[in-house]
Amino acid sequence: MEVDLPDVVAEVTAQFQRYEQALVSNDVAVLDELFRKDSRTLRYGITENLYGYGQISAFRAARSPAGLMRRTARTVITAYGRDTAVASTLFYRDSAPGRVGRQMQTWVRFPEGWRIVAAHVSIIDEAKDA
Repeated sequence: MEVDLPDVVAEVTAQFQRYEQALVSNDVAVLDELFRKDSRTLRYGITENLYGYGQISAFRAARSPAGLMRRTARTVITAYGRDTAVASTLFYRDSAPGRVGRQMQTWVRFPEGWRIVAAHVSIIDEAKDA
């Protein structure tokens, strides 16, 4: 297996950036598009555990659009072969000083394009030496 094929990393990076823009602008249609429409897709959030595309889509539709702006840092996209990748990033919100968010997504290439099949979001206290 080839790791980090440049064209695959570029494709997933573009989709990750598209996801990030949709997230901070509350573009629910794009967010819904980027998650795999499957009962096995999951998203562990800060306060919720969502199992299946239906729960994820319902969460997005009900979520307040306020306070979604954030900055990302230390984003790492690692591709495994041509059809699987993991995107990891830290994020910061002005509304949560001293806290750092962590986000990981597993992306898989399907006939319809790259889709997130699993995601995990958490927030912790920022290390004093960060």
